[in-house]
Amino acid sequence: MNAASQFAPVITADRDALTKDFPLRPFAIRHMLSGHPLLTLPRIAQLAAELPRDLIEYNSGAAQISQDPDKVKSVDLDPVEVVKRIETAGAWMVLKRIEKSPEYRAIVEDTLLSVARARGFSSLEDAGFSQIEGFLFVSSPNSTTPFHMDAEDNFFVQIHGEKFFRIYDNQDGGIADAAQVEYSTTRHRNVKYDESFRPRAVEFHMFDGDGCYVPYQWPHWVRTAGSYSISMAITWKTPEVKRLNDLHVVNAMLRSLKLPQAAPGLHPAWDGVKLAAFRATRGIVEPLRSSQTMRRVLRRIALGKNANYYLKKA
Repeated sequence: MNAASQFAPVITADRDALTKDFPLRPFAIRHMLSGHPLLTLPRIAQLAAELPRDLIEYNSGAAQISQDPDKVKSVDLDPVEVVKRIETAGAWMVLKRIEKSPEYRAIVEDTLLSVARARGFSSLEDAGFSQIEGFLFVSSPNSTTPFHMDAEDNFFVQIHGEKFFRIYDNQDGGIADAAQVEYSTTRHRNVKYDESFRPRAVEFHMFDGDGCYVPYQWPHWVRTAGSYSISMAITWKTPEVKRLNDLHVVNAMLRSLKLPQAAPGLHPAWDGVKLAAFRATRGIVEPLRSSQTMRRVLRRIALGKNANYYLKKA
C-alpha cells in the first residue's frame, strides 16, 4: 500500500459549492493531507534536492502585496537549506511540478479524484481534469505572496501553519485588463494591487486541514502568520483553459510587435487561425524542452532576458 492510499487523501466541500460554484467562484474546502509523511519538512527538503533547479523558485518572504517582480529580495541559501531553515530563513519557496515524482503524483491524483467522485464522476478524465500538476509551498512566518494570477484552476490546501488567503473577482477585467492577463500568463504572474479592489475579495483564514478553490485567473495574495507554513496547490487545465492560455501567449507575442489583439472570444475565426499556427509551431519546439538548458534558452528567446527570473541566483 502506498503512502497516498494509506492516508486516503480527500477533499471535501459543501455540496452546493461543488455543484453551483465550481468552477466559477471560490469556496472553502477541507482535506485530510495534514500529517502526510511526504508533506513534512524533511521529506520536502529531499524533494528540493531531487527536482531540476528550474522547478524551484524562492525569495524573501518580506514582499509587498503589490510587488514589482524586478525588485524582489533574494535569499542567500540553496534550496535544501531554505527548507531546513524555513522557521528563521525569512523565505518563500515553491517547488513546481511535484507530480514528476511518482509518490507525489499519487497524492495529487488521489486528492483530485476525490473531488471528481464527489461530483459524480468515476475518473479524472470524465471530470475534465487534465494536465494535472502539483506545487508545494514552504514559507517562513509572516511572509507575503504578492498579488498575482495563475493560468489554471486550483485546489489550495493548507498542510501546516496559519494562512490568510484573499481572492479577487476579475471576471469583468476591472482588476487586470487583457494586456495584464497576457503578461501574467507569459512573463510574470504578479499584478498591481490597489486598495480599491478590496470589496471584490473573498477571504479565507486557514489552518491545518483547511483550503479553498481558486478559479482560473482570479487574482489573489497570501500571508502567513506566526508559524512556518506548508501548503500545496493541486492544479489542472481543461481544454478551454488550455485554449485561452495559448491565445494569451499568441496575443502577448503580437502585442510585443506593436500588434495588440482583441481578447479571446471576440473574434472566434481569427482566434482559430492564431491557435492553429501557434500549436503547430509548439509541436516542433516542445521536444527540445526535455533539457533544462534548452528550457532556459527557449524561455529567453520567447520572453526576453528576464524570463528565467527564478534562476537569478542559481
